[in-house]
Parts: sequence; C-alpha cells; structure tokens
Amino acid sequence: MAWEPRDPWGQQGGADPLDDVLNKAKEQWQRMKPTRGMKSIVLIVAAILVLSQSVFKVEPDEEGLVKRFGDVVRTVEPGPHLKIPFFETVVTPKVQKLHRIEVGFRTNARGRAQIVPQEALMLTGDMNILSVEFIVQYKISQAKDYLFNVADIEETIRKSAEAAMREVVGKNKIDEALTVGKAAIQVSTQELLQSIVDEYQGGVQIATVQLLDVNPPQKVAKFFKDVASAKEEREQLINQAHGYRNDIIPKAKGQAAQDVNQAKGYAQARIARAEGEANHFLQTLAEYKKAKGVIGKRLYIETMEEVLSKVDKIILDSKAAGNVLPYLPLERLQRTPGKKMETAP
Repeated sequence: MAWEPRDPWGQQGGADPLDDVLNKAKEQWQRMKPTRGMKSIVLIVAAILVLSQSVFKVEPDEEGLVKRFGDVVRTVEPGPHLKIPFFETVVTPKVQKLHRIEVGFRTNARGRAQIVPQEALMLTGDMNILSVEFIVQYKISQAKDYLFNVADIEETIRKSAEAAMREVVGKNKIDEALTVGKAAIQVSTQELLQSIVDEYQGGVQIATVQLLDVNPPQKVAKFFKDVASAKEEREQLINQAHGYRNDIIPKAKGQAAQDVNQAKGYAQARIARAEGEANHFLQTLAEYKKAKGVIGKRLYIETMEEVLSKVDKIILDSKAAGNVLPYLPLERLQRTPGKKMETAP
C-alpha cells in the first residue's frame, strides 16, 4: 500500500492548509490596508501625539525636572518647553508652596485633631512629662534633592522634627515650656531641624516650627494649670508693683525738687525783704538823728495811719462829743465787737 501525505488536520492529499492560511491573511491585510486618505489621518494623529509628548508647561509656582531614562538631565524655569517624546519625562514639584507637617497629632477628615501619644509625650529637663503638639512648615529649596535623595521626605522631616523637639524640650524646665520659654523652644527646634535635614541633603528650607499645644498629661493637667495660674498671677502682681514704683518714684522726686526750689525761693525772698527793711530802718534812723521832732511826728502819723486804716471810725466834733449817745450806732457796734469810737479834739 503506497503512502499518501496527510495534512495536519488528518486529511489526505489536496492543497496544503498552510497556504490557505497565508492566503487568507494576505486577503485580510489587503482589506485592512489604509487608503491614501486614511494614511493622511494616521499621519496627522501621529503628529499630534508626538507634539503632545514633546511640549510641556511649567507653572509659575513650579520647577521642571526633565528625566531621560530615569536620570535628571536638566531643570527648566516656569513656562512652555520641549522634550524628546517617549524618551524624556518631566516632574514639576511645587517649589513655592508652603508644605505643612503635623507632629504629635493628626487632623482627621472632620477637621478634628487627634493626639498621637508616641510622638507627643516628651520628657523635660527637670524630669516632667509634657504633651507637645506642633507643626512644621517648609518649602522646597532644591527640587532634585527633594525628589531623589530621600525616599520618604515628609516622614523623614516628621521624625527629624520629633527628635529635634525632644532634644530641645529635654534641655528646658517645665515652667519654661509652659510659659515664657515657648518662643525660644520654637527657634531652637527650627535651627536643629534645619541642620538635620541639611545633613540628609533633603533639599528643603524649614520656614517655621510652631507650637500649638503644650500641656502636662491629662491626669495631672488640672494641678499644673493651677500652678501655672498662680505663677502668672505672681508675675502680674510683680509687674504691677514695678509699674507703681516706676510711677510714684519720679513723682516723689519731682515733688521733692519742687518743694526744695520753693523753699530756696522763699528763703531768698525773706532774706531780700529783711535786708530791705534793715536798710530802710538804717536810713530812717539816720534822718531821725538829724531832726528828731519832725521824724518822730512823721513816724507817729504813719503808725496811726496804718492802725486806723484797719478799724471803723466815727468822727465827732468837740461840741457834739458832749452828748454822744444820740450819735452812737449801738446796734452795729454790738454786732461788730472790737470797733473803736474816736472823738475829735
């Protein structure tokens, strides 16, 4: 029995099925082959795709980093730019944005803060425990370092900020941390955190470290608040006392200087008056020695003028003086005791 070729599907003789498959594929390709109009559309779509992959824009608050095969080849300023399509990619971090990191607490979706005890509880220099909640704000100073030097830069900053705050709080007493020392703690923590981030080459600039809440643990918070209130009241009273002292001492000094000046002026006036009276007496004495009768009569007249000018007087002539009673205003004289009646000689 002679051997007959079989096709892969078990058929004997006939055409090769592979040729049939190839022929069918050619027919499908001919049907799918684009016409001249279709070629134009394909070219336009390809050009648009290439153009869209070649042009990119950097916003004013961003910095563009162009990567080629994962390596940064250049940085670009804000504005439109070109890149090699499909081979280059662009990263545009927000270099002007002020980023915020919460330490010691987290704000949930409802806007409420929830404490994180493992971050918030810290030990002070006088062996007291405080719950410290604060935020760190920073900007990107070196975009390349920020993106590629540290795997998780925000978590690194959070841990570094926590470590820096623990070190600074550990060097201060609890009274300073609760009252007047907060500003110094913030500044010291910011400086220390910046040095840590610079060692990591994180490419960030720490803008501020702000303490939001510094309190003792919940169980003893009431007693610490009482102590803090008492200290604040003490400081307030001391300040009031200093203010009163600063107000009353200058006034007392001014009054004393005024009294001294008045006394000096009065003394000089009395001395000048006494000297004037003495000189007048000496001059009068010299004239009296020259003409005792005239000067004596003049002194008598001047003395009587001075004395009589201070009393009420009733003058009667010698004839009417014999019968004084009708002329005396007895009622007025009784109301004004000490008045004198004079009669003419």
